[in-house]
Amino acid sequence: MTDRNITKEENAETTACACPHCSGKHKERNEKEYKDLMNRLKRIEGQVRGVEGMLEKDAYCTDILVQVSAIGSALNSFNKALLANHMKTCVADGIRRGDDAVIDELLATLQKLMK
Repeated sequence: MTDRNITKEENAETTACACPHCSGKHKERNEKEYKDLMNRLKRIEGQVRGVEGMLEKDAYCTDILVQVSAIGSALNSFNKALLANHMKTCVADGIRRGDDAVIDELLATLQKLMK
């Protein structure tokens, strides 16, 4: 990865992408945000592997369900952290630039998250 110590303006800068699973935009995150989000994902990945192991060992259904619920909570916490940072950087920077489209994008994202 490139140098993560970038300015706030560079942090919100986006570029085009051909990825079929994303909006076509990219954002470089500062080192602290990147490490925090990656640590959260690594813990979630470990939890998922733990559930896989439980299933392989014929663990009791309710024990697996409790662990899956914990994974759901961890994913929700990940989303909250990512959304808060998005609002503090991308959305706030867009509003400062006079780009009201970022508000519509945020509202559409919230609609998808609240399904």
